[in-house]
Amino acid sequence: MITWFDALLVTLWAILTALGARRGLAGLAWGLGGVAACFLANVLAAGAALAALLALGLGVAVAVGTRRLVPGGLTYPWHSLAGAVGGLALGGVLVATLALGFPIETRVGPQGRAGVYPSTHLSPALYKAVSDSTLQQALRQVWTSGAALRTLLMPDQVRGEP
Repeated sequence: MITWFDALLVTLWAILTALGARRGLAGLAWGLGGVAACFLANVLAAGAALAALLALGLGVAVAVGTRRLVPGGLTYPWHSLAGAVGGLALGGVLVATLALGFPIETRVGPQGRAGVYPSTHLSPALYKAVSDSTLQQALRQVWTSGAALRTLLMPDQVRGEP
């Protein structure tokens, strides 16, 4: 079922895709550089605060580098498409991170420990929107995916942080 949470995530994804398309080739470099900056920050930093600072620094470097090295404007029609690809990539990472970023609840039962996502301790409206989210349910495969994708989208789960 599509919830208001899905609508917000899809809107955010569309905005980032449109921003990339508007910037042309610079949008491609901006989007792919943003994804690379997030991945590097998650790999190199030991905690959330350090990762955020590193991502901010890398993001500024990507923005300045893109501004200086990649020509602005839409010289050819395909530049808009290339920029949209960059915005789509960065938007996809942001949307997936937001969909998978809620707390996990651990339950202990006769079969052992089991994780419940999202935690039932969220407010009822938020819990219902996230648990019924079509995007969140489609992204559940990330929990069992390769380490690189999990590091990019949910680094705290890879490191075992609470």
